[in-house]
Amino acid sequence: MQLRIERRMVPHIPWGLLLSVLAVSGLGIYNLASASRAQASPVWTSQAIYLGVSLAIGMVVCLVDYRVLHRMAVPIYIANILALIALRFIGHKAKGAESWFVLGPIRIQPAEFMKIGVLLMLAKVYHDDFKPGDGSYGLKRLVKPVAVVMVPFVLVLVQPDLGTALMIFLSSLTVILFGKVRWYLVAVMVAGILAGAIIIWNDYVRDLPEPRTTIVRHHLKPHQSKRISGWLDPESDLRGSGYHAAQSKIAVGSGGMSGKGWREGTQTGLSFLPEQHTDFIFSVWAEEQGFVLCVLLLVLYGLIFTFGLGVGFNARDRFGAFTAVGVVAMLFWQVFENIGMVIGLLPVTGITLPLLSYGGSSLVSVMLSIGLLVNISMRRHMF
Repeated sequence: MQLRIERRMVPHIPWGLLLSVLAVSGLGIYNLASASRAQASPVWTSQAIYLGVSLAIGMVVCLVDYRVLHRMAVPIYIANILALIALRFIGHKAKGAESWFVLGPIRIQPAEFMKIGVLLMLAKVYHDDFKPGDGSYGLKRLVKPVAVVMVPFVLVLVQPDLGTALMIFLSSLTVILFGKVRWYLVAVMVAGILAGAIIIWNDYVRDLPEPRTTIVRHHLKPHQSKRISGWLDPESDLRGSGYHAAQSKIAVGSGGMSGKGWREGTQTGLSFLPEQHTDFIFSVWAEEQGFVLCVLLLVLYGLIFTFGLGVGFNARDRFGAFTAVGVVAMLFWQVFENIGMVIGLLPVTGITLPLLSYGGSSLVSVMLSIGLLVNISMRRHMF
C-alpha cells in the first residue's frame, strides 16, 4: 500500500470543502474559548490539539487509495462491532451510558467511529451487489444492508446512547434510500412515520384520565419519557426535564440580531447553560454572535454538504458515491438534530455539533469522514 498524492490529483482536491471545514473548525475553537471560561481548565486548548491530530489523521486517509478501504470495509466494520461489545465488559460509565474506553487522560467513544464503519460497509454492499440491469431494491435484497445497520444500531442503543443510535439509523436510511427502493417500501416508511406520530399523540398529548392506556410510553425509561413530554410541553417541568431546553432557548433568543459579544453572554458566563461546551455549544454561539452570524455558520455547513454531495455525484464508482453520500448524510443529520434540539424544535438527545462541539472522538471521526470525501474527489479520474 503506497501513501502518496500524485500531481494529477491536485486539481481535483475539493478546496471549497476544505476551506469550509477549516472555517467552521476555527470558529469552533474561538467559540469554545468563551464557552469554557467558567471552567477550571479551558477546553479550547485541548480542542486545538485534537484539531491538529485529527487534521493529520484526515491527511493520512487522503493518501490511501479509497479502493483499499473498499477491501478493508469488512475488517473495519467487525473491529468496530467488537469494540462496542467490549464496552459491556471494560467500558467506562458516565452520565448513565457505558460509551467510553478510558486510557489514562484519553477517552475514546467507539460509537463515533462505528458510524463510519457502517457507512463503509453499506457502500461495499451496494457496490459489490450491483449488476447491470438491476432495478430498485425490494424486501429480499434489503436484508443484507438492513442487517449491516441493525447490529451496531442495537449495540449502541443498549449502552444506552439514543442520540448516536439515531444518527446511525438516519444516515444509513439515507444511504438505503439513495440506493433506490421499491415504492411500496417508501409507502411503509411514510406509514411508519404517521404511526409514530399517532403513538406520541396517544401517549403524551391525548386528554385521558390517569392512568392512561399507552403504547410505548410505559416501556421507556423515566428520563426518556420526560424528554418527550418536555419537548411537547416545554413549560411542564422547567426545573427538571425541561431545564436544558428552556435555558438554551433563553440564550438563543437573548442574542438578538448581533449578539452580546464574545465572552459577554450571561447564560454562558453564569453557567446556566448545561453542557454548554458540547451538546449546547450552538446556544453559546447564538447568544454571543447573534442571528446574522448564526446564518453565516449555517451557510458554511451548507457549503460542506453541497461540496460533499458534489464529490458523491462525480465519484468514479459506486463505492465512492455511496460513501460520500453517507458521510454527508451523517454530518447533515447531526447538524439538523443538534440545532433542532437547541432551539426547541426537537427533543434533547445528546448529539454534538460537528466541528463546533468539544470532543476528541467526535472531531477525529468528522475529520476521518472529510478525509474520505477528499480522497474520493482526488481519485475520480485515476481509474
